[in-house]
Amino acid sequence: METTFDASVDPALVARALAPAQEGSVWLDRPAQRHPRLTSHVRADLVVVGGGYLGLWTALKAVEREPGTKVVVVEAHRLGWAASGRNGGFCDASLTHGRANGEARWPDELDELERLGVENLDGMGADIERLGLDVQWEPTGSLTVATEPHQVEWLRTEAIEDRGVFLNAEQTRAELDSPTFLGGYLDRTGTALVHPGRLVHELARACVERGVELFERTKAISIDTDDDGVTVHTGGGSVRAPRAMLATNAFPSLLRRDRLSTVPVYDYVLATEPLTAEQKAAIGWGSRRGISDAANQFHYYRLTADDRIVWGGYDAVYFYGGRIRPHHERRQASFDRLAAHFLTTFPQLEDVRFAYRWAGVIDTSTRFCAQYGLARGGKVAYANGFTGLGVAATRFAADVCLDRLTGVDSERTQLQMVRQPSIPFPPEPFASAGIQATRWSLDRADHNAGRRNVLLQTLDALGLGFDS
Repeated sequence: METTFDASVDPALVARALAPAQEGSVWLDRPAQRHPRLTSHVRADLVVVGGGYLGLWTALKAVEREPGTKVVVVEAHRLGWAASGRNGGFCDASLTHGRANGEARWPDELDELERLGVENLDGMGADIERLGLDVQWEPTGSLTVATEPHQVEWLRTEAIEDRGVFLNAEQTRAELDSPTFLGGYLDRTGTALVHPGRLVHELARACVERGVELFERTKAISIDTDDDGVTVHTGGGSVRAPRAMLATNAFPSLLRRDRLSTVPVYDYVLATEPLTAEQKAAIGWGSRRGISDAANQFHYYRLTADDRIVWGGYDAVYFYGGRIRPHHERRQASFDRLAAHFLTTFPQLEDVRFAYRWAGVIDTSTRFCAQYGLARGGKVAYANGFTGLGVAATRFAADVCLDRLTGVDSERTQLQMVRQPSIPFPPEPFASAGIQATRWSLDRADHNAGRRNVLLQTLDALGLGFDS
């Protein structure tokens, strides 16, 4: 059975649309303050490894909780260079990657998890306003669209369970006009949009203003622990502190025990040139809501402040061995597929050109949301496995990890979701075989009215299934 996105698109149109696209994230194509490389041995009260959202939120919250605390952040490349500067900028209230995933794993605390997720998103918006962060924050809500007949009932059910609004085809196309839309689920409050790169740079500015020391181009090589604390060794120096926070997400952990808890999955993204007034009028989108479709292999898309369309998703590619390499970011087949799907969705925009193309790795866990851990006698905390929904959830994770590092017994630390570790991935070659079989099965489900095969049903029963 063919899906909407199996429709034939003229390869010449795809090539023409992609021709101007430069490599690199649209979010990072702006000047940013540079920070020095660590070249000496320093002491701190807390050392944070990783300069993305999780590391910066942890540093900021640590100094706000206890002013005067000396926090040092070390980043191997530039701040926000990885997932934090390459995502779509969707800030979702969910801490569990959707209600269905949370209900399957932690049904007894689902209401609490959903409340905490809403509080976290509201708190993020409040922090942005309080700190004066210029991040193009837009609390637009989100729209999930059905592009296949069987997805319409999925969204109707989801709207009832989540107390959202179900839209028929006409109402959905009034929000954003595409001939592929058969219905929609509207959530007016659960999502905000943000400029990902600005969020990194503004968090960094807030950190520096409060005394945090930020070091770029400073790769952490190893971590040693003794009775008095930890030492993080880098290529040019070291940081000695009583406590450490590891915020490396998809990249290899300094803790051997944590290295199989996530796998890096590549996500590919395009951004158009700014739409003209005529092009924007051809599709509507007055609400500026973030959009995704309801398939297992889904697209996500949104408008930027200057009216570009950021269009990503669908392909989620794992390379054997979990290797993160620059050439994986230049997978032409994924960009061609994304462009073809864009033209299928918006045939009225066949004259639009893409200005940027990029890719990045998602830190995917077997439970499809963050896991939390303590190691080295409680001196080292870590969180990872956000599986594509970390823009807002990293703020919550920073609070969880600081609570645990400082011995604070809070509502957050008592959550089963926090106390329960995720199931690790198997080593190679089993990881690659399992991931590729799962991807194939999800594709087959999309081509079979959503019906899940034996493999997916088995994974569901084991708590390893994914229904996004």
